Amino acid sequence: MKHYKYSEFSVYKILFLSLAYFTFCQFASAKDIVVSAAISLSDAFKDIAKLYKVSHPQDKILYNFAASGSLLQQISEGAPVDLFASADENTMNIAQQKGFIIPYTRCNFINNYLVLITSRTNHLVIHQLSDLNQPTIHKIALGKAITVPAGSYTQKTLEKARLWQKLQNKFIPAQNVRQVLSYVARNEVDVGFVYESDAKLFSDKVKILFRVPLLEPVQYPVALVKNSPNQKQAQEFIQLLLSKEGQAVLQRYGFSNYRLNGN
Repeated sequence: MKHYKYSEFSVYKILFLSLAYFTFCQFASAKDIVVSAAISLSDAFKDIAKLYKVSHPQDKILYNFAASGSLLQQISEGAPVDLFASADENTMNIAQQKGFIIPYTRCNFINNYLVLITSRTNHLVIHQLSDLNQPTIHKIALGKAITVPAGSYTQKTLEKARLWQKLQNKFIPAQNVRQVLSYVARNEVDVGFVYESDAKLFSDKVKILFRVPLLEPVQYPVALVKNSPNQKQAQEFIQLLLSKEGQAVLQRYGFSNYRLNGN
C-alpha cells in the first residue's frame, strides 16, 4: 500500500479550495427577500432583519416602507415583492380578493391602537372626540383614508361619532402616519391621529391624549405575495415574526402581542 505525503503547500491548497467552494455555495444560494411593509413597522422590522440574518447570513432583507394602500398599488402594478405586511386587515382583504397573495400563508402577527396625540409643548385639554369640535382646535392631522389604514380607522370612528362632516374644515391630510407625527411634533397642527406604536417611538416630541375607541381592533396581517420567487425564505421570515423573539422586538417598539386578542 502506498502512503501519500502532502506537502505544506498542498495542504494549504486543499484548505483554500475547500473554503472557496464553501463560499461559492453560500453565495450561490443567497437570496434577496423583498418585504413591503406598512411604514409604522419600519423601526421594528429593521431590528427583526438583524435576527433573521443570524440564521440566514447569506440572505439579505430589502425593505420597502410606505402606506399600506400605496404598497398594495405597487404590488398590483407588478412590483417584485416576496412578503406584504399591512397595517390593517381591509387592505390585505383586497390583496387576497384580487389574487395578489397566497391565502394560506396569511396571518395576523401583531396588534396596535389608534390614539390622538398633541405636541409635548401643547397644553390642550382634550378628553374625548367631541372636544375636537371646540373652537380652540384649528388643525387636525390624519392619514388619507384611501391609502392610510390609520386614516381609514379615524374616518370610520368620527363618522360613527357624527363628527366627520363637522370637522372637515380642520382636517390636514397626510401621506402616512409618520407625516402626521411630523406635523404634530413641529406644532403645525393642534392634534393628530396615529398608531400608539408611532406615538411611543416619538414620546420625546409628542404625547398621547387618549386611545380612540374603534369599531374593530387594529390587527396587522402578513402574507406571501403570489409571484414571490423566494417563498421558502419569506415563510421563514413570517415564522420569525410569530416567534417569541420576533414578538419581543415588536412589543419593544410599542405594539401589542397579537395573541392578546385571541388570534
